[in-house]
Amino acid sequence: MLTPEKTALYNKILLERLSLYVNLTPRYITPDIVAELTEECGLSATEAVSTLLAAAIGLDVDSSPDDRELFFEYFPEMLSRLDTSVYTDDPYYRAIPRESKRLGKWELGEQLYAPYEIFVWNDLRRMRDGRIIPQIAFFEEEFRFPAVLESGREWMTVTPNEIETMREAVAAARGRVLTFGLGLGYFAYMASMRDEVESVTVIERDSEVIRLFSEQLLPCFSNPEKLRIVKSDAFEYAEGLRDGEFDLIFCDIWHDPSDGVGLYRRMKQYEKNAPHSRWLYWIEQTLRCYM
Repeated sequence: MLTPEKTALYNKILLERLSLYVNLTPRYITPDIVAELTEECGLSATEAVSTLLAAAIGLDVDSSPDDRELFFEYFPEMLSRLDTSVYTDDPYYRAIPRESKRLGKWELGEQLYAPYEIFVWNDLRRMRDGRIIPQIAFFEEEFRFPAVLESGREWMTVTPNEIETMREAVAAARGRVLTFGLGLGYFAYMASMRDEVESVTVIERDSEVIRLFSEQLLPCFSNPEKLRIVKSDAFEYAEGLRDGEFDLIFCDIWHDPSDGVGLYRRMKQYEKNAPHSRWLYWIEQTLRCYM
């Protein structure tokens, strides 16, 4: 059993090294290298990727007892091989056009994950014993996903991570729904499809985001009449909330934990304005691991 001190150390090492890997060299592992391990060593694809990833982030599993312990305590619960069809069959993916469209400096199109590229797939998991398990994954084939580029640089996407981390909020949507943050409209689309949902009010402060969405994506919605977009700052709107106005309030106004923790704490203060609404927050489990 891991001691609390060693668990805290392993959590820190793994999060720091994986962050560097995902941000700097996510395509280090290639099909050729994986095929070599699976054919010569009889490993499964997941076992091969785990072995290669451990070496890539500096773990010496063969010679270091600590590195070997970290590997076996974390990697089996950390890395997943995903099926592309789970996501290509998603209603939003089927509805949104994939051909490239330009609107001024903005381009709506696609980005891709290469085979065996490592990416963050879901929220961090905090285990009862104190371990914080990153949820990362790979596909064995190329996978394309909707993206918006600003002057050629990635600005917004709808990846498997967005789909997985919004499942709870989508399943909880009913009655009058309020969401802070528009993005590419994934939550708004999925919530509006639910028979239990009467209306979806979206608060978005960026006029360019609203324009891009309204011209390129809203026409693809099955139930556009349920949607209302309000140009406003999220916190200013939250200040004026009235209790009973909405059944569900979903907040998605941050990019990742680096900017999310402070915004999450700030928004939590407004729950007192609508205590009978259900409040949910994007990547809340991950944010709480950083608090």
